[in-house]
Amino acid sequence: MTTITKQLSTHLIGYARTSTLDQKAGLESQQRDLKAQGCDRIFVEQVSSVDVKERQELARALDHIRSGDTLVVTKLDRLARSSQHLLEVLETLTSKGAALRILNMGIDTGTPTGKLMLTIMGGVAEFEREIMLERQREGIAKAKAAGKYKGRKPTAQAKADDVKALVAEDVGATEIARRVGIGRASVYRIINAYPQSVCG
Repeated sequence: MTTITKQLSTHLIGYARTSTLDQKAGLESQQRDLKAQGCDRIFVEQVSSVDVKERQELARALDHIRSGDTLVVTKLDRLARSSQHLLEVLETLTSKGAALRILNMGIDTGTPTGKLMLTIMGGVAEFEREIMLERQREGIAKAKAAGKYKGRKPTAQAKADDVKALVAEDVGATEIARRVGIGRASVYRIINAYPQSVCG
């Protein structure tokens, strides 16, 4: 009886997104497909694929999902902006005991086959990342040899003053990270790098 009750309490949560340049008809089409799948609730937004920090509805959808639920999207590119972003979303869902269903690929991580396919995709993503880093290292080495490499100013440290100001206003680390556009770990590094009196 407990198992049946648990099954009945699970939900399909839809997420639909189009670019700010796309027609709204594309958004409506996604919503129709998600409703046809039986989604109890659909989170919708029109935002660029690269503006991952601005995807407030995706964040709300992930926050809303509970154990046993499934996040449903029509296409993978509606959800993730990159392989790394996909893995981050999957990690969030997995930690909550939830699954991901991608309709046009026939993938459902609630099944063993779906889990396997996304594990393979994760491996490919890691491979792509290693290749990218290798090319980056080679490029830096060539630039240094030519005397053209100056390095880059750390993005997080460039925003240290903003972080300290928000800490002084008693704003939490998660909210500071969101407002400033850096990771929580970077927020803590900045806070720990200065005397407590400076950070409030």
